[in-house]
Amino acid sequence: MAVHRVTRILPYTPDQLLDLVADVRAYPEFVPWVTSMRVWNEREEGPGVTLLDAEAGVGFAVLREKFSTWVRRDANLNVVEVGLIRGPFKHLKNRWEFHPHPDGARLEFMIDFAFRSRMLDMMLSANFDRAVNALIRCFEARARTLYGPSGRTAAQS
Repeated sequence: MAVHRVTRILPYTPDQLLDLVADVRAYPEFVPWVTSMRVWNEREEGPGVTLLDAEAGVGFAVLREKFSTWVRRDANLNVVEVGLIRGPFKHLKNRWEFHPHPDGARLEFMIDFAFRSRMLDMMLSANFDRAVNALIRCFEARARTLYGPSGRTAAQS
């Protein structure tokens, strides 16, 4: 079992980062180990709050897996929460929070997971700090692609 937390200050608005993280359909375009994404059951929970279910195909070296999650986007709180529906995990939860900051936004990311296979859990847990940091770098690079280096798109300039 592993819980990992990352905090970053990024030169983007909380709304920009919320939209980027909540757009799970785009993950195969910029997260190298996400090989496919299928989304279904999109629904509105309330004003500014949406839910959907998603199945991600992932691949690392020889490991190929699929897992399904629910994804909850709360634009009122600038939070994206993810929880396990099914897959190779005993449990999986992650939470992205985006807070206003003088330099853009403070990203707070938390992931808590355990694999069903104890051997897989031990192998991947040992390197998970590096994997989490690589994941965050993928999202930072995507933000630069979408919003520019300072978070101001041409239309905002």
